[in-house]
Amino acid sequence: MIHTVGPVWNGGSNNEIEKLSNCYINSLKLAVENGCKTIAFPNISTGIYKFPKDLAAQIAKKTVQDYLQETEIEKVTFVCFDEENYNLYQDIFK
Repeated sequence: MIHTVGPVWNGGSNNEIEKLSNCYINSLKLAVENGCKTIAFPNISTGIYKFPKDLAAQIAKKTVQDYLQETEIEKVTFVCFDEENYNLYQDIFK
């Protein structure tokens, strides 16, 4: 299990976008270093940390897709907390 702590949303003025992207990148790097071929991510920071769900989903998609172009990870699963997140992920991955 790899654990990451996502950023608290403060309106976007504290590098939250970069910090969230780094959560995914660092987790993916650790997975590769440990020989993992699959990884699952929850909706990082979209709960009590109040990161906008649509923005967080877009960051997750872009960051993971970019990283997958140069890695041995075979499968990434996004685990959605609720129907709203699920629908957002369905839309952005169409």
